[in-house]
Amino acid sequence: MLEHGGRLRRAAREHGIALEQWLDLSTGISPFAWPVSPVPASAWQRLPEDDDGLIDAARDYYRAPSLLPVAGSQAAIQALPRLRAASSRVGVIAPGYAEHAHAWRQAGHAVETLPAARLLDEAERFDVVVLIHPNNPGGERFRHDELLGLHARLAARGGWLIVDEAFIDTTPERSLCPHSGRDGLVVLRSVGKFFGLAGARAGFVCAAPALLDMLRESLGPWTLTGPGRHVLRHAFADREWHAVARQRLIMAGERLQQLLDRNGLGDGAGCDFFQWRRHPHAPALHRALARRGILTRLFEADGHTPASLRFGLPPDADAFDRLGAALGEVLCEVPA
Repeated sequence: MLEHGGRLRRAAREHGIALEQWLDLSTGISPFAWPVSPVPASAWQRLPEDDDGLIDAARDYYRAPSLLPVAGSQAAIQALPRLRAASSRVGVIAPGYAEHAHAWRQAGHAVETLPAARLLDEAERFDVVVLIHPNNPGGERFRHDELLGLHARLAARGGWLIVDEAFIDTTPERSLCPHSGRDGLVVLRSVGKFFGLAGARAGFVCAAPALLDMLRESLGPWTLTGPGRHVLRHAFADREWHAVARQRLIMAGERLQQLLDRNGLGDGAGCDFFQWRRHPHAPALHRALARRGILTRLFEADGHTPASLRFGLPPDADAFDRLGAALGEVLCEVPA
């Protein structure tokens, strides 16, 4: 399987630092999680039911005409390639979340990974185009008209545009979910990032009913647990919390960007959930920070991804101060 962030226990063992002493910045998960109330016993004791109100709450939150709950957007990422003939030509944004290209290759499709600008310019060569908006880790953003025009060109010849919107919740006006009833447009949404509920392993696919029916048949029943459905139904309805969380994330994202820039790490981009920084000695920086109990997400250099680090959001002022002090030390140890 591919490497991901969040391997905190492994880092604790490797560096001999107790789990509770770490500052984990290796994921893009919000540190400001929705406060989960006690789950009623009935949610544990009964099989999940589709008419429990979750679908209506999710449609209202995402402004999507039709959607399907899935066990994290990862479940859809792995299942969608199996719904097309294995001869599809697939273009995937790079650098980006590597599971997209991996899943299409595993299903026997011809996959090319391209930078965003090239992928959009050369989209006519593909049957399926996969974008991440905003991109992870590169932070690229796309205009509505640009994406809808691309979808129209693909759909006219039976193609798909898949847009992974895992990190778009702070700017819901940029989402394509309201347009996802169109044939050939698939929008993936993640609950874990914005709500800080990654352990729930929950996501949603917004698409035309016919495609959702195919995906439902592929995934089978009970894609979400009863306790997970209960929690999400209430989280989606908490509009006051949504507004506060968006502001907290935007402010923390700006503060993180400024902190990295002040420390000479200005080469990169990001969004409200993380910042991505290129550095020729990124592996050494990653190790030096880990020795101080700070875990980042390392990207080794390859054909499309330069040596780089992704920094998630510190949860509070003390964590920001700790990161700033550590960067001041490690950047003196590592060549520029």
